[in-house]
Parts: sequence; C-alpha cells; structure tokens
Amino acid sequence: MKQWATKDMGKMLGGDEEKDPDAAKKEEERQEALRQEEEERKAKYAKMEAEREVMRQGIRDKYGIKKKEEKEAEAQAALEANAEGSLTRPKKAIPPGCGEEEEEEEESILDTVIKYLPGPLQDMFKK
Repeated sequence: MKQWATKDMGKMLGGDEEKDPDAAKKEEERQEALRQEEEERKAKYAKMEAEREVMRQGIRDKYGIKKKEEKEAEAQAALEANAEGSLTRPKKAIPPGCGEEEEEEEESILDTVIKYLPGPLQDMFKK
C-alpha cells in the first residue's frame, strides 16, 4: 500500500522518471513551429511597414517634404562644396538677426521703453 507513495516520492525528488521515447522529436517539432511563427510575424510586420512607407512617401511627395536623411545629405554636400579648395575649416554661418543688427534693435527697444517713462525720467535717460 505504501509502495505507490514511495514511487511517487522518488519522481518528485528527481528520481527515475518515465521517459517519453518521442520527447526529442516532439521538442524539435515545437522549436520548428516557434521558428516558423516568428518568421511569419516578422514577414507580416515587414509588409505592414512597407505599406506605411509607401503612404509616407506619398505624403512627402504631395507636400514637398524631404526625409531627414535627404536633408542631412544635402547639408553635408553643401558644406563639402563650400569647403572645396579651402585650407581652413569651414566658417560657421551667422544666423540672420545676429551681429550689428542687434545693436540697432536694442536701441529701438530702449527708445520704446523711454517713451513710456514720465517726462523727468525721459530727460535723464536722453542725456
């Protein structure tokens, strides 16, 4: 009567288990099924991404938008064209609104502020 208990205890403790003769074959089939599912999933998402890219390109063409890579390539080509024949590093471009124009702008701002001050304070700042 206790024989069945000891037999089950041996299995639970990692003793002799009944081996399935087809276990290796079943495991191989399972691995193959997983690989096949993964490939199908990747193909599905690649197809979806290709469709999205076609749609994106249509929008870019419609509105005249360029891809980031194209913009960067054009900017790099422009830098190389400017640097051609030059022995020094390329000059940094000065954005519009920088340099001398700022001083004139600051003066106009100062004049605007002075206009709103009371009379005696305007006289102090004009001197």
